[in-house]
Amino acid sequence: MENVLVVGAGFMGSGIAQVCAQSGYRVYLMDVSRQALAKGVSGIKWSLEKFYSKSLIEESPQSVLARITTENDLTKASMADWVIEAALEQEDFKKEIFKDLDRLTPAHTPLATNTSSIPITRIARVTGNPERLLGLHFFGPVPFMGLVEVVKGAQTSAEIFQRGVRFVTSLGKTPVKVHKDLPGFVMNRIFSAAFRECVDLVSDGVVTPQDVDLGMRLDMAGMSGLLRLPIMPVWTPLSG
Repeated sequence: MENVLVVGAGFMGSGIAQVCAQSGYRVYLMDVSRQALAKGVSGIKWSLEKFYSKSLIEESPQSVLARITTENDLTKASMADWVIEAALEQEDFKKEIFKDLDRLTPAHTPLATNTSSIPITRIARVTGNPERLLGLHFFGPVPFMGLVEVVKGAQTSAEIFQRGVRFVTSLGKTPVKVHKDLPGFVMNRIFSAAFRECVDLVSDGVVTPQDVDLGMRLDMAGMSGLLRLPIMPVWTPLSG
């Protein structure tokens, strides 16, 4: 059984921990805040019980939870086959985490960040081996969303990139392969561009917000109205 270290027990980190445990991985969920860990595990338990009651998973919530242990430091980094950082969306904070991870993890272990907006290449510069750092951008709520962007930094090796694609597939998710490291990657850039166009159309008096949302729901394969979504510009830091 492979070990996955998830750094950060917030909304995204706990969701990532859940889907990894559901897929048979042993998960170390790490956060310096015991309160965040308790809240994260409570949320995972609630989510698993909902899934189980609706027959969306076959394994009992207790069995899945048994594969998750909580940690207050990075001690388990030396045992990790995969590391996924899902801490606050603050570049300097993430860089400090990856400095430690680069030192504590085996040289063959891929280091992934769940950042939604910070270029992978900039984070990788603080490590001694930037070839093993990539982006795994999950969308929330993670247990419900089927999409994960696999992002190649400027120095990410082809092997690590392909391992990222296979890892995402092993979680039952669909990988979107992002071959160029741009702020916001792919989906956030598309949504942000569409959101700006919607705002312009409303501002110019072309259409009402209600009709924009109606059109999006009816004409865009059932997609929720963009003006109803909390989309932010791609350059705005989003919470981890």
